[in-house]
Amino acid sequence: MEADSIKSSLLETKQEPSVEDCHRNSSHHSLINEIWLESKKLWLIAGPVIFTSICFYSMGAVTQAFAGHLGNIELAAVTINDAVIGGLAMGIMVGMGSALETLCGQAVGTGDIQMLSVYMQRSWIISIATAIVLTPLYIFAGLILKAFGQSEDISQVTQKFCIWMLPQLLAFAIYFPVQKFLQAQSKVMAMAWISVIGLILHIFLCWICIVKLGWGLAGAAVSLNISWWMITLGQLIYVACGPCSDAWRGLSMLAFKGLGAFVKLSMASAVMLCLESWYFTVLIVLTGNLKNPTVAIDSMSICMTVLGWQIMIPMGFNAAISVRVSNELGAGCPKAAKFSTVVVSFTSMVIGILSIGVIYITKDYFALLFTDSQEVIKASSKFSTLLALTILLYSLQIVLSGVAVGSGWQALVAYVNIGCYYIVGMPLGFVFGYKLNLEGQGIWTGMLLGVVMQTLILTIITYRTDWIKEASQAEDRIRIWGGSGGHGKQKEQEQENGEHTPFHV
Repeated sequence: MEADSIKSSLLETKQEPSVEDCHRNSSHHSLINEIWLESKKLWLIAGPVIFTSICFYSMGAVTQAFAGHLGNIELAAVTINDAVIGGLAMGIMVGMGSALETLCGQAVGTGDIQMLSVYMQRSWIISIATAIVLTPLYIFAGLILKAFGQSEDISQVTQKFCIWMLPQLLAFAIYFPVQKFLQAQSKVMAMAWISVIGLILHIFLCWICIVKLGWGLAGAAVSLNISWWMITLGQLIYVACGPCSDAWRGLSMLAFKGLGAFVKLSMASAVMLCLESWYFTVLIVLTGNLKNPTVAIDSMSICMTVLGWQIMIPMGFNAAISVRVSNELGAGCPKAAKFSTVVVSFTSMVIGILSIGVIYITKDYFALLFTDSQEVIKASSKFSTLLALTILLYSLQIVLSGVAVGSGWQALVAYVNIGCYYIVGMPLGFVFGYKLNLEGQGIWTGMLLGVVMQTLILTIITYRTDWIKEASQAEDRIRIWGGSGGHGKQKEQEQENGEHTPFHV
């Protein structure tokens, strides 16, 4: 009741609580101190998440590096699985799990910690069902690629590799909800340690299976599957046995209640993130129809791998700002949410500018990590300017997407992504690449213009946001989307009446 009265007062007076009102009474602190304190909060979340993301992305890059020394077709097969088939599936799973970023983050702010476990289990149910639906995508990957104009040899090898990667798909369904569950509570250090152990294990497994045992692509698949499942099981053990007793209440029948509203938010989250993650996946597919597809795909995939490494930093900020915004809105602190958004956007842009310098310094050498082909190395160097511009744009765009998830704007951003990416960017990429004969660079340029448009629109939306209104709606979102039907005290009453029957593990 007290939180409701505070929010009602805010709406009536149109006065926001200050950052100090939400965190501390610090009228004597300067703006510099406020920025410093907020930056520390962001980095405590973003740092481990960045490290975790780099480890995960490095697992794919390590696999590509080993496959690249098997041959160009093997490299193309691993790349297409990682960027197209597996990338599409991962985008859906991450999107489904991102519903938890909004619900769990705002529930932490409102004090409804006991519902986090139920939310995660609902996400498991939805994600596992989604994995079953996506299985034919892996089984018929070769036919799908050929339908999009991919060459016969690359399609056949890719189909075999995708079928071998089906165990990873199920790991995605379990892992990503656990990741969002832990991030919402800022328990990210354990994720970092588990991921680095997983990366070390993966490097060792790749060396054993691909080099020593000579299993080729089959060895790459075995290594990836084992590594992903070890990481997933590690996180499950941490949730069940670690310091998550307030949030983890065991398996509950409540997970099967309120699934309809949860599915709607999960679908909106999935559409928002998938439209974005698939965008550059389409770039790889379109490139496969060029005159020399093997070299074109290899060079572009190398640049996109480098891009993927760099955007792990804004992805860490994406997670951090999602947690900070959702927590502050849930706690009724709109000005703190706004302030955090400004600080993280500026920080990410500065790091993006520094990354551009690194790209230009190493533009003639970074491809050596993935291939011995001089043709591919030279082709990769030609993409350096486009790569640098993409890094700069994503430094802001990814952060703003995190603000959207923390605020619950997934459906709105999904519409923005459709217009910018698929109505503007993709057709321009086709025109530049095929009609104007600019080939791979033309495809990337056209699609990059879609990113420019989307970043501008997200900036305008964020700038014009009524943060007071967003804070006042946080508890309503939890009730409607989470299917909880009420606040923490009501949930406790449900547990007393036997509705929440946990099976502890």
